[in-house]
Amino acid sequence: MADQLFVQDEIIIEATPARVWEILTKPKYVAQWDDLPENYPNEDMKVGSKVVWDLPDGSQSITTIIKADERERLKIALYCSFWEVKPNYGDLAYLYELEDKKGSTLLKISIGDFSLINDGQKFYCASVDFALEAKIAIKNLAEKQ
Repeated sequence: MADQLFVQDEIIIEATPARVWEILTKPKYVAQWDDLPENYPNEDMKVGSKVVWDLPDGSQSITTIIKADERERLKIALYCSFWEVKPNYGDLAYLYELEDKKGSTLLKISIGDFSLINDGQKFYCASVDFALEAKIAIKNLAEKQ
């Protein structure tokens, strides 16, 4: 079996975990650091919330929130119907962890395990770029008053 393949990144944000949580779960903010479908509902994201992308080839990419410990941890399962090998639900996910640092927040991002799918290295590389861009956008949104 291949070694696990996770993207790991983190950033200190000069805002409370409550504020960072808003940026992670309110669609009006999520749309500024990640893609959302045009008509995505404007309600806070919670366990069970899904984002479904219908791809040009007829396949789908779906993310589903599977864990939401408010102001602490948000886990979002990733599933793509075109994957030849289908990992167990939730084994390939985005994980956002918030750590209170007395008025600021340490945001840790983990994405993977890409070793579970074919072409995992390609998805891993794209996710390295995503994590870098997303963490900066989340920081800027959270620190803006």
